[in-house]
Amino acid sequence: MKEEQNIFEFIDLGTVDYVEAWEKQKQQVEQCQQGAKDTIFLCEHPAVITLGRLGNRENLLLLNEIKSRGIKIIDIDRGGDVTLHSPGQLVVYPVVDLRRFGRDLKFYLVKLEQVVIDFFKEFDILTERKPGKTGAWFGEKKIASIGIGVKKWISFHGMSLNMGNDLTLFSLIRPCGLDVQMTSLDEIKKEHVDLHKAKEMLVHIFSNTFTREMVNV
Repeated sequence: MKEEQNIFEFIDLGTVDYVEAWEKQKQQVEQCQQGAKDTIFLCEHPAVITLGRLGNRENLLLLNEIKSRGIKIIDIDRGGDVTLHSPGQLVVYPVVDLRRFGRDLKFYLVKLEQVVIDFFKEFDILTERKPGKTGAWFGEKKIASIGIGVKKWISFHGMSLNMGNDLTLFSLIRPCGLDVQMTSLDEIKKEHVDLHKAKEMLVHIFSNTFTREMVNV
């Protein structure tokens, strides 16, 4: 295996507009198709609602309030239905060449879920999978969502982990098209967790789960 195939580069974008982060992913997809290293973008977004390829606009519950709050609704090229991002939520976009993982999409999604499960375990929060549903759950509440897109075996988009974000905003939508309550790390722990430290923890877990060296760009 070539040396670059043993490396994940990671880039912390800080707080970034959703469309800007999406454009960075698409640029990286093109570079990855030419043999560039797999790259993981970490970021937060101002409040925004996105609709995946299977998105149903009936899952936008309070359109007038969405409009009055100035929250954009963006149709995007990932799987899944509707989701919401807002400050305090840790958003992760791995741009990964799945040819380096046997072109096994199911294997990749299971690995992403394991990253999330192991991440919350570090904070003594036991989360789990639910059959037929992507993401991670704390009891009957959802704490992390996963939705990806794939172009010529390059995966992009990714996952959002609820940390200290405003959970009341989820009342504007039916998250992932489900009648489900959302929770967060801060809500469960009853204390605030520093997002910078959380990012460091997540990068470490990615490295262990995928058996890759992590390089900060």
